[in-house]
Formats: sequence, C-alpha cells, structure tokens
Amino acid sequence: MSSTTMFRSLSEFFSRQRPPSGYRPGVTLGHLRRDLAPLVFEPLEGGRAHVSTPDGGLGFDVRELPQSQFLMHIVATEFSFHAPGLSPGAAKIDLRHTGTIRRQGIACRLRSGEGVELASLIGRLQGDAELLTALMPLDFRRLQLERGEAGWTVRLEHIGASEVVNRMPSFRRYIRLTAEQRAHLLKAFSELRAILSRY
Repeated sequence: MSSTTMFRSLSEFFSRQRPPSGYRPGVTLGHLRRDLAPLVFEPLEGGRAHVSTPDGGLGFDVRELPQSQFLMHIVATEFSFHAPGLSPGAAKIDLRHTGTIRRQGIACRLRSGEGVELASLIGRLQGDAELLTALMPLDFRRLQLERGEAGWTVRLEHIGASEVVNRMPSFRRYIRLTAEQRAHLLKAFSELRAILSRY
C-alpha cells in the first residue's frame, strides 16, 4: 500500500469516527442539488439524497463524505446505484483512467472474485465504446463495482461536487459539477447498469 493510499484510508477512518469540526450535513448536497437540475432530487437524513431522471428511468443515491485534513476538511460526494446481476459470487472491481499526462483508456483492477469468470466483464468494461465515451471525460477520483447477493453496487466519487472548508484562513469553496460532467455521469451510469445486468 502506497503512503498516499494509507493516508487517505486513515483520513476516511477518522472522518467516519467523528465528523470534522465545522461540518454542516446537507450543505454540500444543497449546492449539488442546483447542479443536478432538472433531475428529481429527494433529500434524506444524514447528508444523503436520492436522485432520479424525470421519467424515472435512472435513479441513484448521493451522500456526503466528510474527510478531515489539517486545519481544514473536504466534503466529497459519493454517487451510487444498484444493478441486478446474473451470476452469484462476490466480486469487487476498481476502475481508473490510464495515462500519465493524457487519459488513454480505462484500466480495471480485480480486487476480489474469480478472475476467469470475470475476464469477459473486465474486457467489456475496458473496451465498450459507449462506456468509454462516458468515462474518458468523466472526472472521477474513485469508481468501484461490487457484486453481492443482491447484485451489483456501483460507487463513484467525483472530483467536483465537493466542498473545501478551511479554518485558517476561514473560507468555504464549492467545486461545481458542471452540466457537461453531469451528462457524462448519467451516461456512464446508464451504460454500466446495462453491462452489469448481464454478469
């Protein structure tokens, strides 16, 4: 495990134990609600909400992820949805962009599950033209697919749709989810749901 990954894991662990000082549940989602218009936005308790398209064809959940830093905290947003699956067995796959300076593709890392059985899915995720059209320009920090007894759960943490709160000097800055990024997010979710439902 790299030092960056370890620091992030520790930061998330302590954030879950006690919310950062100055964290205001629901504030970041209030900003995000405007960015997601005209989608249907239903606030829930504890910095969570359910979002759906007006026709009800696609729905997903969002939740705030407060992360403590030195003299500041970040409120990131996690988007998630569930998709049915055809095959039994637990599996976990991480997706990331490839390329150092310019994005060149999508790489999948199988974190758990049967490699032979999931090889076809991984090949599809890395090579599906429609999915790549959505994922390549999508600015995500983390994208994870996890299969359990109830099917697949997709979790995505966007680089935008987040708030930076500093204590010294005191300031708050919300990083918008642009209309272009919103469109890529919805297309990615739609394509992922269609692909995962076959596995």
